Amino acid sequence: MLTTLKTAYTDTRAADLAWALGREPLPALASLEVELTDARLQLRLLGASHQVLLEEEGGSCSETVACIPGSSTPLPLGVAKRVGDWEYEFAARVEVLTPGSFVGRAEELLALVADHPYGLAGVFPGSPHAFTALLARRYEGQVHWRTWHAYPQDGQLVATRTRVGVRMPTTRLSPSAV
Repeated sequence: MLTTLKTAYTDTRAADLAWALGREPLPALASLEVELTDARLQLRLLGASHQVLLEEEGGSCSETVACIPGSSTPLPLGVAKRVGDWEYEFAARVEVLTPGSFVGRAEELLALVADHPYGLAGVFPGSPHAFTALLARRYEGQVHWRTWHAYPQDGQLVATRTRVGVRMPTTRLSPSAV
């Protein structure tokens, strides 16, 4: 789903993004409810980026990547945490692109997400390439989502990947199996 957001473009630099796990739902400009087998996700576009709310039989989890006033947790390159019975993994990277490459990549990502049944993208007023996009899926019993935050004025694209799943017990090989 592609939407034009009715708000000012407030998170204007990749460096302003912060990450938070476990925050309460924040006001959303647009959202998409997604059912993935036994998981319910709410993909949320905020005036200052994104929030994903996940509910499964085993519990709930929320991830926020946004300009969070007073936040002391900048956007990390990676996080691995235990959340209840789940393993939560998050990774982020900032791509710096030339103007031509940025436009092509922005158009490619918006096309990917716009018609995807588990995708939500919001374009901010003033630039067709200033957007936040989210895409979810279930793979091998785990819930995954990717996000993109585009900053055309700097040619920066922030890409994140998240995986949440039940902790798998580790199996040890018996000496005879070696």
